[in-house]
Amino acid sequence: MINEALKCLVSELNEYLKNNDMLGTDLKSKVLLSGIVDQAGQVAIKEENTVVVTLVNIEEEPVSKSYNLANSRTTENMANPVSINLYILFSAYFTNTNYEESLKFLALVISFLQEKNVFTNANSPGLHSNIEKMSLEMVSLSTEKLNNLWATLGAKYMPSVLYKLRMLSFNSSDLKEYRPVITAASERDV
Repeated sequence: MINEALKCLVSELNEYLKNNDMLGTDLKSKVLLSGIVDQAGQVAIKEENTVVVTLVNIEEEPVSKSYNLANSRTTENMANPVSINLYILFSAYFTNTNYEESLKFLALVISFLQEKNVFTNANSPGLHSNIEKMSLEMVSLSTEKLNNLWATLGAKYMPSVLYKLRMLSFNSSDLKEYRPVITAASERDV
């Protein structure tokens, strides 16, 4: 469900940029869902001049936890749903000569999320049917915490903004078996 929520967010942001004629003749997506650095410490982003959406933390919603404890289910084999919040970093990965452009795109991300900070199936047709609602709020970090975040990510600082996506609820009945997509058989597999 985390993947579906973030894919919907990226898709809507790209649509917003397209509708505001920010893509110009370059019709490729400007917003990508990606880590910033791979496990080897190398930049994981293949395309420059993009806004990168990265999941940086997951936390359990404390209000939901206390509600579930007070209203726990009587059936032993059914677990209470868990609600989580996602911390999402929007980073402007632009070349040095495009610094002003990076700031413009970051401002557009903020503008979009100010206009549309609540996503439902009614206003976001791409939102997964298991997600009832998600809302986003900007998170302000002190300079020290921002430094710690970028150090943890293992990357050099880029213009960025952090948002908290509230509340995705997980129920054990919502979880499905993971089956990876098979794109092509290699010669070795044949």
